Amino acid sequence: MDDLSNVIDFEVLKGTTLKLAVDPLGGAGVHYWPRIADKHHLPLQILNPNVDATFRFMTTDWDGRIRMDCSSPYAMASMIANKERYDVAFAADTDHDRHGIVTRTTGLLNPNHYLSVCIQYLFTNRPQWSAKVGIGKTLVSSSIIDRVAKGLNRPMLEVPVGFKWFVAGLIDGTLGFVGEESAGSTFLRRNGQVWTTDKDGLIPGLLAAEMTARTGKDPGQLYAELTAKYGNPVYERIDAAATKDQKAKLAKLSPAQVTAKTLAGEPITAILTEAPGNHAPIGGLKVTTENGWFAARPSGTEDVYKIYAESFKGLDHLKQIQTEAQALVTAAIS
Repeated sequence: MDDLSNVIDFEVLKGTTLKLAVDPLGGAGVHYWPRIADKHHLPLQILNPNVDATFRFMTTDWDGRIRMDCSSPYAMASMIANKERYDVAFAADTDHDRHGIVTRTTGLLNPNHYLSVCIQYLFTNRPQWSAKVGIGKTLVSSSIIDRVAKGLNRPMLEVPVGFKWFVAGLIDGTLGFVGEESAGSTFLRRNGQVWTTDKDGLIPGLLAAEMTARTGKDPGQLYAELTAKYGNPVYERIDAAATKDQKAKLAKLSPAQVTAKTLAGEPITAILTEAPGNHAPIGGLKVTTENGWFAARPSGTEDVYKIYAESFKGLDHLKQIQTEAQALVTAAIS
């Protein structure tokens, strides 16, 4: 409780007229939020202070199952329905290592969108951070993060999926903010020293309140400003069927096995089976062009592989990337 003021600037929230809310989703932070609000004098309404092992208070996810996914618009439906009541509302998943941000103007922010907003805000509002401090992202996170990092003139570390790849950079203070597409993130203390080396679901929500108080704009509005400058990407993850043998081949692909020269009408600029940030195997494949990319990784639990894809040229271009990605991967592993 005491140390949080070394991560979040509560001074800017002192006497705020913002209406703030949090839903702990019956999870590990349920008793922390009232104490945070009291300790730091926040006008924070706790939407659900109860713990219920059946989670019957949740709206069901896209497939009708109860899933404590604070980045899912289905699981977060009750908060989205009440977005007009609060300037900023946020939630964390059951073990409080992931975040969901809901604003009056936008509703639930896509995790990739909020990561980019956090980066832009932190690197322009943390004067004690070194000018050499960089940004870390997993290779299936949005490329708008790369564009924001370039605009800030900050180094980018792109690594395989997994927060373990960020630990060294967080400990030595060379990574200021790190995040992944599934709404996991953490960042340094205000003095540039390490706060935590794993995902922290509490501080991104509090940061949303801080940035809204300081800028007068909520994270949804701040993201709109970024897209006006860097482009507006569309991003989606889908699954494609694959046998165990095909999944094994996908995990061991080499760039030489991919013979395509273009993707969705654009020249291919990179074919990766290792992460550019640390040359660790990605357990799959990533193909990039100027305005799009896809990554394919085998599922560890099902006979499918996951295709992550993004386009800065709209939904039709994204669908074209996905179609060609499946054909390209099928040709490489068959």
